[in-house]
Amino acid sequence: MSQITIQCRLVASESSRHQLWKLMAELNTPLINELLHRVNQHPEFETWRQKGKHPTSVVKELCEPLKTDPRFIGQPGRFYTSAIALVNYIYKSWFALMKRSQYQLEGKIRWLEMLKSDVELVEASGVSLDKLRTKAAEILAQLVLVNTAETQSTNGKKVRKRKKSQNSDSKTLSKNLFEIYRNTEDNLTRCAISYLLKNGCKINEKEEDAKKFAQRRRKLQIQIERLGEQLETRIPKGRDLTDTKWIETLFTSTHNVPNNEAEAKSWQDSLLRQSKKLPFPVTYESSEDMIWSKNQCGRICLQFSGSRELSFQVYCDSRQLHWFQRFLEDWQIKENSKKKNSQEQQSSGLFTLRTCRLVWQEEEGKGDPWNVNHLTLYCSIDTRLWTDEGTNQVREEKAEEIAKVITQTKAKGDLNKNQQKHLKRNNTSLSRINNPFPRPSKPLYKGQSHILIGVSLGLEKPATVAVVDGTTGQVLSYRSIKQLLGDNYKLLNRQRLQKNCLSHQRQIAQTLAAPNQFGESELGQYVDSLLAKEIIAIAQTYSAGSIVLPKLDNMREQVQSEVQAKAEQKSDLIEVQKQYAKQYRVSVHQWSYGRLMANIQSQAVKAGIVIEESKQPIRGSPQEKAKELAISAYHSRKIN
Repeated sequence: MSQITIQCRLVASESSRHQLWKLMAELNTPLINELLHRVNQHPEFETWRQKGKHPTSVVKELCEPLKTDPRFIGQPGRFYTSAIALVNYIYKSWFALMKRSQYQLEGKIRWLEMLKSDVELVEASGVSLDKLRTKAAEILAQLVLVNTAETQSTNGKKVRKRKKSQNSDSKTLSKNLFEIYRNTEDNLTRCAISYLLKNGCKINEKEEDAKKFAQRRRKLQIQIERLGEQLETRIPKGRDLTDTKWIETLFTSTHNVPNNEAEAKSWQDSLLRQSKKLPFPVTYESSEDMIWSKNQCGRICLQFSGSRELSFQVYCDSRQLHWFQRFLEDWQIKENSKKKNSQEQQSSGLFTLRTCRLVWQEEEGKGDPWNVNHLTLYCSIDTRLWTDEGTNQVREEKAEEIAKVITQTKAKGDLNKNQQKHLKRNNTSLSRINNPFPRPSKPLYKGQSHILIGVSLGLEKPATVAVVDGTTGQVLSYRSIKQLLGDNYKLLNRQRLQKNCLSHQRQIAQTLAAPNQFGESELGQYVDSLLAKEIIAIAQTYSAGSIVLPKLDNMREQVQSEVQAKAEQKSDLIEVQKQYAKQYRVSVHQWSYGRLMANIQSQAVKAGIVIEESKQPIRGSPQEKAKELAISAYHSRKIN
């Protein structure tokens, strides 16, 4: 993706801020709350939950009668559209999460049914434990032979062997064992597979510890219970800006006795939950909804269609000012072309600004919320539209899409009135897309596709870089965290020290039941920015075609394995290892990997460098992980 997000603060008179706050807090947010409630009360809601998605048209249908409801009348048309889009987005994410949780729940339930002690397996299979182990060894040997044969030859040709970690082999065996278990009806085979799976795809010659097995089973049961509770209770509820529900819960809890522990816990959770104090944002998905101008003082101003009486002045960082100047230029060129000749109009599809979001940012202080809180505008922009070469690239893509739609519409034959209007609009868009905005010329970045920059993440060393030639697997260069930061390496230790101090203060505050929400400095963000900048510079130096970042799915496992490896080097005693691991976590502390990756992605988008993702190996040094990450991405690219 070539899109990035910038932001600015919007400044207006108190009356304008008050009016906008009333629109967003007293009309738009209650409308969104009502739509969220009506969706989860829909008769087809359970069906959508099982499918993991809902028809987006449903929210629009539910919103139509609410437009004439006295509680929500008086909003600009864009506010209704924004509410529909936001509710669709919330439920799209929620249904996807619920579907994933449902899969996890079903998988854990199946595993609980399979997870049996050695005594239970012997009783279920009707054979001795030795014979059960013999059967398990036979199944394991057959799978190992099959995997070896598949690795060594494909279609009779030798394939280049690649090193695989024991963890990867174990996962492949587990997957195959689960598949065999599902496809067989033989009781002995099923018991042998259950025995292998619970022992990590190995034959355990030692006697099973009944106490540890009971703990393992109970842990799995607790996980199933927690997933079940999540599926039942976590339904989007919106934002209660007036604290009505909190007051009702407080009244109920002080005048009634809970029937059981579950009800008492629900009251407690409701009272302790911090409610949102700010209204939902308003999204403008069309660049033509924003009207740009300059005031007498030369400051860029902004108005929104549907509420032109509200005018805002744009205050932004000097590094982002050129983007807002471009928005103004695009708007002026578009308006001037409308006045001259409709045939020479530019297409709004080539506006540098794509979408924007109007958000209230929470600030501390006393007074009216529209005076205390700040109004912020987040703008999504396509960086390719900054230059003439990039604009031509976007124009060709959009022209191809529009031409395809026109061809498909014409192929339908006799068109009704709506289809004819749709065809006319597309023809107009196609003619306007060929009138691009004037842009400065700048050659597009062209990297070598076989040169990849692998970036491994870790606990002690947040980032390590390997420049790899994908065709040969040769490493052209390594960069450690110390080399990436250079003279700024001391900032890393300073940031860790700050996090340790905050953690200590938070622990003391929790002990005293005092407020413990301490804000952190922006030093970590600055270090991330320095790392991202240096990684992009390395990619440009070697003309790399892409930067490979690790998927964060197994980051917890990565961190845990690194800590465990350090602890095992320290001592062979388990208690010493645990104590050292605890102290090591406190001293090093975890890094915000998501924030670091977002910085790298943002800088790469600006430079025109492709971002790829791959799974980071668990074992090995940071340099080896970075190398394997890049090679894995190159091979998966060839396979795809």
